[in-house]
Amino acid sequence: MSALSAPRAGRTISPDFATKAFNRLATTCLVVFALIWLVPFAWALITSLRPNDEITANPVDFWGSSWTLDAYSKAWDANPIGWWYVNSLLISMLAVVFTVAVCSMIGFALAHLDFRGKPVLVAVVLAGIMMPMESLVLPQFMQLRAFHLLGTYWALILPAIAAPVAVFIFRAFFRQIPESLIDAARIDGVGWWRIYLQICMPLCRPATSAVAILTFISTWNAFLLPLLVLTQTKSQTIPVGLSSLIGGSAIQYAETMASSILGILPLFAAFLLLQRRIVQSVAQTGIR
Repeated sequence: MSALSAPRAGRTISPDFATKAFNRLATTCLVVFALIWLVPFAWALITSLRPNDEITANPVDFWGSSWTLDAYSKAWDANPIGWWYVNSLLISMLAVVFTVAVCSMIGFALAHLDFRGKPVLVAVVLAGIMMPMESLVLPQFMQLRAFHLLGTYWALILPAIAAPVAVFIFRAFFRQIPESLIDAARIDGVGWWRIYLQICMPLCRPATSAVAILTFISTWNAFLLPLLVLTQTKSQTIPVGLSSLIGGSAIQYAETMASSILGILPLFAAFLLLQRRIVQSVAQTGIR
């Protein structure tokens, strides 16, 4: 029996084989998902470089007979894309500044201060993470109309500041700071504001980077609320402005794709410049 069972026992999968199989499976999944994202982008880029008559004749052809940049110049001249860039950039940057400032203070208070109703407030913040943002659009629109903020940048900045995810990230990171460090500062007579500004905030740079990156991307890509609160063409953001190009009976596919490429260039450039910081922020703050 032992002689017969010995070969069967030797057939067990080795750890090296399991590791190689897992690595190949993970690589295959990454390649597939990368293609899912890159193929539409490549198709949009190639379409923006083809003439409209050629696109109409064969819209799915990846390789055209002629290439031109006329669609980019026509899209820039026919639409206020420059204003859309300025609006999106100002709204996103101001949203980042105010979100980091407000949510970091809330996260610090929930992590190190003791006050009545703290567990209830933590539960409310966690509940806000599970609530879809689309369900809050109508109440936010009514509030903004009551405060006469429709058509202004503040109509998009103020809702972006109330970010439960940012509060959760800062709270989780502040709780990792040793209590002994906070107690030593309190014994030396340091106030809570100095502890927050001079001790805790310099130590939570990964959390600050993560919140800033997530806020900038989500604010730049926001569509539903800007569509409702920004009525004038020049005050629109990039996503809303691009959606207005698709309408009517005759769609200029090359100009539409060129406008889309121009709209995603800032995010693409920001990712290329900050990809190392993005990975470090996600890893150190525990985002999954």
